[in-house]
Order: sequence, then structure tokens, then C-alpha cells
Amino acid sequence: MSREQRGPNEKLGTVLALAGISNAGLARRVNDLGAQRGLTLRYDKTSVARWVSKGMVPQGAAPHLIAAAIGQKLGRPVPLHEIGLADADPAPEVGLAFPRDVAQAVKSATELYRLDLAGRRAGSGGIWQSLAGSFAVSAYATPASRWLITPADSSVAREDGSAEGTGAAVRVGHSDVRKLREAAEDARRWDSKYGGGDWRSSMVPECLRVEAAPLLLGAYSDEVGRALFGASAELTRLAGWMAFDTGQQEAAQRYYIQALRLARAAADVPLGGYVLASMSLQATYRGFGDEGVDLAQAALERNRGLATARTMSFFRLVEARAHARAGDAQAAGAALKAAESWLERAREGDNDPSWLGFYGYDRFAADAAECYRDLKLPRQVRRFTEQALSKPTEEFVRSHGLRLVVSAVAELESGNLDAACEQGVRAVEVAGRISSARTTEYVKDLLHRLEPYGDEPRVVELRERARPLLMAPA
Repeated sequence: MSREQRGPNEKLGTVLALAGISNAGLARRVNDLGAQRGLTLRYDKTSVARWVSKGMVPQGAAPHLIAAAIGQKLGRPVPLHEIGLADADPAPEVGLAFPRDVAQAVKSATELYRLDLAGRRAGSGGIWQSLAGSFAVSAYATPASRWLITPADSSVAREDGSAEGTGAAVRVGHSDVRKLREAAEDARRWDSKYGGGDWRSSMVPECLRVEAAPLLLGAYSDEVGRALFGASAELTRLAGWMAFDTGQQEAAQRYYIQALRLARAAADVPLGGYVLASMSLQATYRGFGDEGVDLAQAALERNRGLATARTMSFFRLVEARAHARAGDAQAAGAALKAAESWLERAREGDNDPSWLGFYGYDRFAADAAECYRDLKLPRQVRRFTEQALSKPTEEFVRSHGLRLVVSAVAELESGNLDAACEQGVRAVEVAGRISSARTTEYVKDLLHRLEPYGDEPRVVELRERARPLLMAPA
């Protein structure tokens, strides 16, 4: 369905020419993006011609998908007004701002919390279909640079707060902050064990909307406010991580940006570094290795002399992942060596942050294996994967599944087809017990690598075992 504007949409035509996208190409991209969000769209080159020459405005999520498709080609966010579709059903660029002012930062974060996963007001349902701006790694540039320049606000006290819609002052205390931190700790455990798509994990956005937002809009001293911003930043980063794990890259990006802004208000530089590391992992996963390096190094730079040895080790490990994805074996090796050195300096009594509880030698080995996988060094992958798989799996089920896939790829590249399939079967069994689009993507990649051996009985068996997983709705 479309509605007609007055005259041609010259803005859309101009941006399409700038991006070098044909009418047929745009239609295909929009249909593909819609399919990723569970939408069945059948636009063609004639549809696009009507949008441009007659000013027709497609309804529903289509305007935002058009902006997303063009943004992917240009490598930057494309607002609706730039393509002449600002009058479409509005889905503002909520969550992409990194305000300098604390009050504006509270507004930016709570606006994001109060949107449901369709990008509409809570209660309307859906899963990020309207708020469908493309992931653009360039959107991280301003937040990272502003955080580097000023990693802490001078004061965050708020004395005139009231819960929106009630008119009643909400005085925030340390007990309120403790509840948020407990919620974050519970969510971390569920996410590791069941994946970002588990229903318990999905309660994090609800907690942000129902619990964190009214507190951020309440009244608090500077001391309580710092703690409140820190707890909210942890929960917001978790919401981003879970969105990332379930393939909702647009949502993850918005949550990460707001988490970094809240960490700045908390004056918690290590936490800010952790958010930047999460951004780096997302950029690296999406194929932006160089930008991943920049984000990881931003985390490192501000934390020199502040973060614990274990924290610095993790940041260097994330940097290694990005170097490996960018194909720089020397830089990746140097970063891995530094990460291991920092980890050796870590001591039991160090004041490590609670959010770093997942990190130890097994996680170091797992990420080192992925670095060497990207660098196509299967012998190293096998060595580190053996270390990574040596730890019991009850607490970190998803990580175990990912490690099994990486091990299978290493066996395949070493010429051990039977061993690759054996590990693949184990990975599929684990993936079937959790809700993680990322784990499913790893399995898909393994099956793609096995295509040249498609007639082998073990490969046929693995493919059949994986079929229910691959057919499950995202």
C-alpha cells in the first residue's frame, strides 16, 4: 500500500543516484531486509519508479527499510527526511544520539526504553519492524570520540525529578540501585545459559522501561545518581548484547550507544570501556575489522592505569579479534600476547568488576581460536579450542556451542572430515537448547564450508540434524 505525495520525490532520486542503486536493486534490498524482519514484501523496479517519479509513499515499515537499504550502501545512517519520506509513519532515530548534557542523556535513554521492539510505543507489539534503520558502524564515531574526550560528567545530581505521568517525586536510594544490579546479574546468567532470545532474557528491556526509566527521571544525589547511571548502563549494555545475539543489530547499536552515555554519567571508565568492547565485537562480527580495532583501542586508551589487569586483558583480546578479522596477523598476534600477559598478572584479590565474571583462560583461549580461524591457521585453532572446551559447560552453554563450531571448522581445514562432523553434531545439539541467532549463524557457516562434501554420509547426517534449527523462526 502507498499514498501519493504532490509531485516527484526528487530527494529519493538524488540519493539513489548518489548511492549508485538502481530501481531494481533498491526493490531487492528492501525485500531482503523485510524478509530478515519476518515481512513478506514484493516490491519491484516499478514500485520504486512510482516512489521516485510520482511521489508515492509506501506504508508500514517500508520507508524505514528504504532508508536502511540506502544507508547500508552509503555506510552511514540515512534519515527519512534526506530521502523525502519524513511524512511517513514516524520512527525517530531514537537511541542514536550521544548528548553532551546529562538531562538530555536521561531523555535519550528513557525514550529508547519506552519504545517496544517494533520501535513504537509500548503495547503495540512487533520486533523492530518500524525502527528498522540499518546498522551503520559510522554511528559509533561520535559516541566514541565524545567519551574519549570527556569520560565523566561533572555532576549528575537531580533534585526536581518526578515519575513521568504521576507528578509524584521519586526519591532514589541505594536500595533501588541494588535491585537494578541484581536484575543485571540474573540476566547475565540467563543469557549465558540460554541465549539472548530466551524469554527470561527478554525481560531486560521490560526492566529498563518499568524500573530503570522512572528512577532515571527521579530525584537523586550525585553519589546515588552515579550508582544509578552505572547500574542502568550495565542493564542497557546487556539489552544490546542480547539484541546482538538474536540478530537485531539495529536495536543493539542503539542500546550500546545509550549504555556508553550512561557509563559516562556514572564516571565508570572501565564500564565505558566494556561497552566500547561490545561495540567493537559487533563491528568485527559485521565485518568492520578496522573500526573494531578503533573501538577496542578507545577502550584501552582511557583505561590505562584505571582498569584491573583482567579487564585490560579482555580489552586487548577484543582488539585481537578485530585485527584478525581485518587480516592483520602480526597485530592480532601482538594483541593476543598482550592479553595473555595481562591475564597472567591478574590475582584472585583484584577488584574486578562483577560484569567481568565470565572472563578467564577458557574465554581467552576461545577468542584466540576465533582469531586464528579468521587468519586461516587451523593448527593454532585446534590448540586453543582444546583449552577452551576443557571447562564444564553448565554455566556458559552458548559459548560452548560456539566453541564446538570453531573446533569443527579447524578440523575441516585440517582435512579431518569425520572429526569436523562429529564436532558439528555436538554443536547442533547445543544450539538446539538455546535461543541464539549468532550460534545458528555459526552452524550455517560450518554447513556452507561442508558443501563440497555434500554427498558424504556424515555430512548428510549433520545437515539433517541441523534442519530443525535452521528452519526455526528467528
